[in-house]
Amino acid sequence: MELLERLVEAVEDGKDEEAFALAQGAMAVKMDPLEVVDALTKGIREVGDRFERMEVFLPEMMLAARAMQKALEPIAPYLERQSEGREKKGTVVIGTVEGDVHEIGKHIVALLLEVNGFSVYDLGSDVNALDFIKRAQEVKADIIGASALMTTTMPGQQEIIEILRDMGLRERFHVIVGGTPVTQDWAEEIGADSWAENAATAVAILEEAMIEGRGYAGTTL
Repeated sequence: MELLERLVEAVEDGKDEEAFALAQGAMAVKMDPLEVVDALTKGIREVGDRFERMEVFLPEMMLAARAMQKALEPIAPYLERQSEGREKKGTVVIGTVEGDVHEIGKHIVALLLEVNGFSVYDLGSDVNALDFIKRAQEVKADIIGASALMTTTMPGQQEIIEILRDMGLRERFHVIVGGTPVTQDWAEEIGADSWAENAATAVAILEEAMIEGRGYAGTTL
């Protein structure tokens, strides 16, 4: 079995120390860190899909998430080096909505955004809707990214948009939503600007959004 396959398998099986060691090995042999992260993202999404199908349960999913975090530790410095010297493309405030403590997917998005030239303010998990907006105002963000990993917390994404409208700030920020249960239909229903199925897609969408001029100092899409 190839090194990358072994690494993905270690993450899916929740073997955090093995995942860390294999990730170190991948960097030692100069594997492309973006390629490694992409493979790991697909692996952790597969675990999420198994959870939705009730083929694995919450303890297994949490172990896989922890292994994913450990695998990213030796990879992150290599990704950060790739971003050095790049012109900043925009400012993003990102977090997982209130009531939801899952943040592995959000963490990957934040990491890839930083690598690709965005300034990222990661609020973590279980973030109140108003706190997203306050922080976005404080840092003059262009983008608000809201993740939800459970269907029961998805309304938190809608709440952010509703509060922005009530405050007269809706046109100031590009709002992107994501997370395993989130779909394009949901994004359209709540009036989000965009939806991303995975981290790489999120980066591409937000790069295009900044080019088109939606942001703190820009115009609407």
